[in-house]
Amino acid sequence: MTTLARPTTELSADEARRIALRAQGFLGAPDRRAGVRGVLRHLGAVQLDTISVLARSHELIPYARLGAVGRRTVEDAYWKTGSEPPHAFEYWSHAACILPVEEWPHFAFRRRAYRNRPHWNHELPDGTYEQVIKQLRAEGPLTATELGGAKRTSEWWDWSGSKVAVERALMYGEVVCVERRGWKRVYDLAERAIPDALLHDELDDTECLRRLVRLAGQSLGVGTRADIADYHRLKGEQVDAVIADSGLVPVTVEGWSKPAWADPAALATPPRGRHRTTLLSPFDSLIWERARTERIFGFTHRLEAYVPKQKRVYGYFAMPVLAGGRLVGRVDPAREGRTLVARLATLEGRKAVPAVAQALVEAASWVDCSDVRVERVEAPELRDPLVRELARLLA
Repeated sequence: MTTLARPTTELSADEARRIALRAQGFLGAPDRRAGVRGVLRHLGAVQLDTISVLARSHELIPYARLGAVGRRTVEDAYWKTGSEPPHAFEYWSHAACILPVEEWPHFAFRRRAYRNRPHWNHELPDGTYEQVIKQLRAEGPLTATELGGAKRTSEWWDWSGSKVAVERALMYGEVVCVERRGWKRVYDLAERAIPDALLHDELDDTECLRRLVRLAGQSLGVGTRADIADYHRLKGEQVDAVIADSGLVPVTVEGWSKPAWADPAALATPPRGRHRTTLLSPFDSLIWERARTERIFGFTHRLEAYVPKQKRVYGYFAMPVLAGGRLVGRVDPAREGRTLVARLATLEGRKAVPAVAQALVEAASWVDCSDVRVERVEAPELRDPLVRELARLLA
């Protein structure tokens, strides 16, 4: 067992919170020149999800950090366009994520695991895998539908043989998703889509894990073993095996019951600068891990989209509101024409009213809504102040 160095740095809870905010791009001026691609590199992973209320989650992530960046700009930043090489690829990280293409070699450990220990709930007809590879080689990038059908029925899990085959090839690393077309994955052979210098599985598991642990530490700023493992969905023992050689340094954090590690660069300069005020996607990496969110912000966050409607507390797609480095409320949004609707707003006291109003108005403008309507506020006495502040900002 590796002997870890004793922590030499003690952080207050406030210092840890600010370090985490800066590491995630919410404190200090973002590098706008690097744009969406800079956000992706900085975070290391942007989660994908099918739910679209204001916008899809992979659009909300750069919006939350950069402000009203054009939605077409977001898509172009992620996906392969024209003859230029891809800047990103889709793979299994924290969940289904967009990842910087330069990290392709560091997911070799996961590709090998899928190849060596395949476990599938879908049957694959004989010859289908080979046929899909042959078709991609002959015809170029294709969607699952173009390969022979994505689903046999309307059930999401009832994949056709060609869809099973191409998804298996994606997990093995023989195929890569190079873009989205109407939210459908567009598949191509990795040998064609990934730059030659990156197209290899030469790194052993230890080197891959060391890199991903280091990247997780940089993206978090400071985190526990569980925080770091969760970022790219590693096992705790995988983190344990490499953390001593990852470049992260052990620290103690006031109020944290577990040991922590920090990015040394994050400790080198105090986190200062302007805070973002914004709505956060429930899939934002700032709040991925519920225990971490509660520990850092004292805020319980849970996506309720998959909770039966009658059991929801905060709403289908409740979006936390970040302001002044704190989580100050939630809004469950909807759109009706050019009106952004706050179905339910939950505010952490009267002081949160200006921030929640500001976040709603900015989000409305970004998705081309000209009005904001509040349906319900959890604390009824805060409804009128919120409506008045929205009217003032929209005037």
